[in-house]
Amino acid sequence: MSALARVLVVDDSPTMRGLISAVLKADPEVEVVGQAGNAMEARAAIKQLNPDVVTLDIEMPEMNGLEFLEKIMRLRPMPVIMVSSLTHRGADASLAALEIGAFDCVGKPAPGDARPFGDLADKVRRLPARSTRPIARRAPKPLPPRSRPRSAITAPAARSWPSAPPRAVSRR
Repeated sequence: MSALARVLVVDDSPTMRGLISAVLKADPEVEVVGQAGNAMEARAAIKQLNPDVVTLDIEMPEMNGLEFLEKIMRLRPMPVIMVSSLTHRGADASLAALEIGAFDCVGKPAPGDARPFGDLADKVRRLPARSTRPIARRAPKPLPPRSRPRSAITAPAARSWPSAPPRAVSRR
């Protein structure tokens, strides 16, 4: 039997944290190790609890989920599954989250959904502990244009000796 997937649930709504936790706890291979209501609580919980997976809402007070996701991916990369009403299939928020480095996105349930949170527990369970999936990042800003590298700078050949090869110039 595989080890339990340890999950931290981050959502500003206590009701939603309870629903997500209940769905995850129903799976015997998933353990909810903690909950957080905002990014600062989540940061402290990640340090203290060392979860394998974080579920993260986008709309939160103080720092939204996409900003916090970017910090997680830069400072302590780990599998994150976005759980938000803004992350339905093909939504701009989903694409932005995946680009930053989220492992997957799950939409919050609408009233009357037969299976709230879809296959969230399956997604969490299938994630290997400390996933080594390459983290998608935004393309780095281009560096300002420079002339050729120092090693490529050459002095022109002397005019009186046209057959002389160019010589390297040291700029130390």
